[in-house]
Amino acid sequence: MTSNEQIFSTLVLPYLNHAVRMYEASYASAADIDAAMRFGCGYAKGPLATIDELGAATVRDGLDKRFAETTDHLHQPADLLEKLASEGRTFAEEAAGGEPVAPEFKQDISRVGVVGTGTMASGIALVFAQSGYDVVFVGRSQAKLDGVLAYIGKTLDRSVAKGKLDEGGKDAILGRLTGAVEREALGDVDIVVEAIAEDLDLKTELYRDLDRICKPGAILATTTSSLPITKLGEATSRPEAVIGMHFFNPAPVMKLVEVVTTNDTAADVDETVKALCANVGKVAVSCGDRAGFIVNCLLFPYLNDAVKLHESGIEIDTIDAAIKEQAGFPMGPFELLDVVGNDVSLAIQKELYGEFKEPGFAPAELLEKLVADGKLGRKTGEGFHTY
Repeated sequence: MTSNEQIFSTLVLPYLNHAVRMYEASYASAADIDAAMRFGCGYAKGPLATIDELGAATVRDGLDKRFAETTDHLHQPADLLEKLASEGRTFAEEAAGGEPVAPEFKQDISRVGVVGTGTMASGIALVFAQSGYDVVFVGRSQAKLDGVLAYIGKTLDRSVAKGKLDEGGKDAILGRLTGAVEREALGDVDIVVEAIAEDLDLKTELYRDLDRICKPGAILATTTSSLPITKLGEATSRPEAVIGMHFFNPAPVMKLVEVVTTNDTAADVDETVKALCANVGKVAVSCGDRAGFIVNCLLFPYLNDAVKLHESGIEIDTIDAAIKEQAGFPMGPFELLDVVGNDVSLAIQKELYGEFKEPGFAPAELLEKLVADGKLGRKTGEGFHTY
């Protein structure tokens, strides 16, 4: 019988190790790595704070044991973890260095454009409108635009019913929203946030068009979670104005935004976008343009490992229960996979495998089979569980 502690060691210790390597590579700060997992996944603590709580030596020893069993490079303790364990130090000490400085607007932002009419785009339009920004949202048809307003109207009605908003406040928010079927309506916005399908050809065509339409100095932001933002910048004559704003679903509720800069993104653009996030009540974390950013890069290998552990003969419910009890995560891995969608999970895992070329990131066979069988999770009524 596999104990809860063994399940924790098998799934959570490699996740902690990935986080150390991410920090070690200067991809993101310790504070941003921890904030990303807290606000993006609802974890009580970030991975580096978790290591401090458990003790670097305890985590190092657990990984050493895993590495001896698997010989998987991903389980070999990161150099920095070894160093902290041998010196008896913490990440809090390692990463200490002054109070963070609040970002400032380097450019004026008063009008926001949103491209797209799905749930994410609708949520983003609402986030900006309820924070006092005039929003122009663009879709392919009047029916699509009506759908955005219906979604926003329902969301606001729930707030009114709960006493969080009055009818006057609701009308004011709706009054700041303007729909358009022509992209030309974005000509005078200060920033465009696009949330169209995750298709590089579609996004590239859009960015060429936005470059033509948008005024000089306008920021072009993408919500992509998997595509190279650098490529979108290259489609324009203003790569310095192109940046990632990866909101999490549902955008009005989730606090996290990953702000993703390319090598071309101007410092003023980065600073302005982070200030904008703060202004609309979001927690911005900074990272560079590579597959998975912070959250997906740490979350999905752990989920994939859970599928592989189940393939080895451990029951799904046993794994889910152990992770909730031992790690304190709000959902077990299989509950989360079914909420996210197995197709989405597989696509992200393939991206990570393609980028990092780590054999341990190869998608689990069962995950591939469920997707091939159309068992995608809650949205199809069946995934790892039946609904």
